[in-house]
Order: sequence, then structure tokens, then C-alpha cells
Amino acid sequence: MDLRERIARLMGQVRPELAELVAIPSVADPRQFPPEECARAARWVRDAFAGVGFSDARLAEMADGSQAVLGTRPGPDPEAPTVLLYAHYDVQPPLNEADWRTPPFELTEVDGRWYGRGAADCKGNVLMHLTALRALGDQVPVNLKLVVEGSEETTGALEDFVPEHADLLRADAILVCDSGNAAVGHPAVTVSLRGVADVVVHVEALASELHSGLFGGAAPDALAALIAMLATLRDARGNTTVRGLDNTQVWPGAPYLPERFRVDAGVLDGVSLLGDGTVSDMVWSRPAVTILGIDCPPVLGSAAAITPRASARLNLRVPPGTPAGQVAQALVSHLLDVAPWGVHVTVEIEAPASGFLAATDGLAYQAIAAAMHEAYGRPMVTLGDGASIPLCNVFADTYPDAELILMGVEEPLALIHAPNESVDPAEIAAMALTEALFLQRYAAVRA
Repeated sequence: MDLRERIARLMGQVRPELAELVAIPSVADPRQFPPEECARAARWVRDAFAGVGFSDARLAEMADGSQAVLGTRPGPDPEAPTVLLYAHYDVQPPLNEADWRTPPFELTEVDGRWYGRGAADCKGNVLMHLTALRALGDQVPVNLKLVVEGSEETTGALEDFVPEHADLLRADAILVCDSGNAAVGHPAVTVSLRGVADVVVHVEALASELHSGLFGGAAPDALAALIAMLATLRDARGNTTVRGLDNTQVWPGAPYLPERFRVDAGVLDGVSLLGDGTVSDMVWSRPAVTILGIDCPPVLGSAAAITPRASARLNLRVPPGTPAGQVAQALVSHLLDVAPWGVHVTVEIEAPASGFLAATDGLAYQAIAAAMHEAYGRPMVTLGDGASIPLCNVFADTYPDAELILMGVEEPLALIHAPNESVDPAEIAAMALTEALFLQRYAAVRA
């Protein structure tokens, strides 16, 4: 029986196991869910990987109190290459459960897709790893290491752990399985991640609220000042215009077709896409600023009063190549420069992270390209990702000779981080086959 047939048979085991894991609300935020749920998920992952040859699978406590699952599985030849398998078991909160068509923590099949929080991000990738290893059985030709973290969606505690325990996770190739394909059935690896800088800007203009009739017209309005500042962050076409950042770069890889993007993003009829570049340019190669939230009087209950102070939280994404600190400072300087009327402005920077650009000319990339072509019957493409995974930079800095491959079961229809997250089971099967074939091919090309 070949690998494809073995994985097809194993898919009957994948669904009940993924259902077990999705049923654990492992949100790494004790303000929303008990920490015992993450601990329960960690034990589930540890026991599952112990069952596929990681006899030393264990829990390691991180600085933030979360637990990572670590393990090793020696191959038949100590001189064979070492591959590190990565995933995470913590998930985003469900957000507004009323927006879900199915219960968020109950794996539910609808039109062939499996719905549930974490079904794709990233518990589906945990099952992908397990299925690939079960299909190979005793015939794993490389040395394996494992890390499945429990706070990727919050503190990212593994980012400090890795350099402090460099030898523990050192490998020749690292499969960062927290990404996915261009679309279902279209194999891809992600080679570019944007950097990120979040800031909170506070504007103060008055000592207290004032009657809008008695003082309006001369008294400075902090909310109006904030709105004017935020309006300078984009031009009429929607291009991000933060001073000091390049807004002309072009994406060199596979395109993101506008019609596909409109469907993936749920853009309403008649609403334009933003920017002067292609979709690929705008989401992978150019800066993008998003207003995440504003503190101001709500509409319900608002009074005829001038707002004395207002705040906003902003998210700025930039392509790799610009240091994180420089990105954050550019946004801070822009906001200070455009503040009107002499209003008092303070800006807080929240943990900036640099972008990531993978090297793609090594033997591991040759092996993954061949494995994806065989698994999917079509060539692999390279994608960018507008999101940020700071751990990739940590891996690259700690293991400069290792090849990092970002892949996984996630794709646009998965709606990760949103209500109605789902996974296509065909992606779990195809990516498990890809991983198994990669491990075989990588051992061969490194021999």
C-alpha cells in the first residue's frame, strides 16, 4: 500500500481526533477561559505524539506559564538530517458566538468542510503531522524534533525559549506548519511575512467635557483631532501613507487574483479594492495600516458635549526589510507631525516585530517542491503572507543554517481568527501526504 492509500485510510481516524482537540477551548487567555483547558490540550498533544514514536514527549513550562510539547524521535541513521516539526495548540477566542453557524468548539461538517475554532489554525496542522507520521510508520528516514506551543496567539513565549535552549531544537530544516495554500488544491509555501507595529495614540485637548452649544466652534475637539490624524494614514485610493515607509514595492511571486481576493475577503458588491498596486503588492509587499479600535463616547447615550480626550489603537504591517523599531518610530513620528491645533499627543508602542523572508535555494526547498507536486499533481507556488510570525525570525536568527518552510492546511476559505473557521479535510490529507513525501525526499537529497 502506498502513502496516498495509507493516508486515505487514516482519514477515518483524523476526524474524531480533531473533534476531540477542537472540543477543548484552549484559548490562552485566563480572562476568557480557564487555563486548565490549555493544560488539557497540551496533554492531549503530548500523548498523541508519544503514540507516533516520540517516546520522550513531555511538557515544558514557558515563562508565561503556558506549556509547550517537546519531543524527539531518532531516525535509523544518526547522520541523517534533522527536521523540526512545529505547530501550536492554542486558539483564538470564538469572538461573538452568535456569528457562528455551528458551535465553535464542536467540530461540525457542513458542505464537506469541518467547522470549529482551531480546526485549521492550528489544530488541523497538529493532525497533519500525526497523519504523516502514522502513514510512514517505522519508515521515517530522518531524525525528528517536535515543538507544539501553547501561547502563539497571545504572548508567543516560545520566542524567548528558543534562543535560551538552542541545542534542544536545533535542526537542518524546520517545518513551520501555521500557514497554508493559495486555495484548496493549490499547493504553496509562504516565503514572506510582513513585520508589525501596534501603537496606541492618545489625544487630549480639554480638561473635561464641554457643552457643544456654549463652547463648540472655538473649543478644540479631541475626537475631531484624532479623526483628522487618522485620515492622513491613507490617501484617496487607500494607499498607506505613513511617512518614511516605501509604498512602491512589487510582489515578485505568484499573483493573488483580484476576483479570488474579493471572494476570500468577503468584499461587498460595489466596494473597491484599495491601492495603486496589484492585490499581491498591497497585501504582501507594501505597508498597510489598520485602525483596530477607538475609545470615544458611544453613539448610544452620547450627549451634546465636546470630547476632551480620545484614543485609538493602530496596526501597521510592513514587508520584510525594515527593522521593527524603525517601523514603529515612523508611525509615531507621523502621528506627532500631523496632530492639529496643538493638541497633546502621546503614543505607546506595543512589541514591534520585523518581517521575514525565507531563503528558497536549499535542498529542503527542492524536496518540498517535489513533494507538493507529487501530492497535488500541480507545481508548488510561493506566496507572501500579510500576517506576522515573529517566531520565524527567532528560528532564523538562532539557526542561521536551517531552512524554514512555512506550510499547512490553512487557506483563505478557512477564515482563521474569524467566526466560522473551518478546514477542508482534503487539505489535511494532501498536506499530510506532502509532509510524508518530504521527509522521504529530504533524507534522499541529503544523503
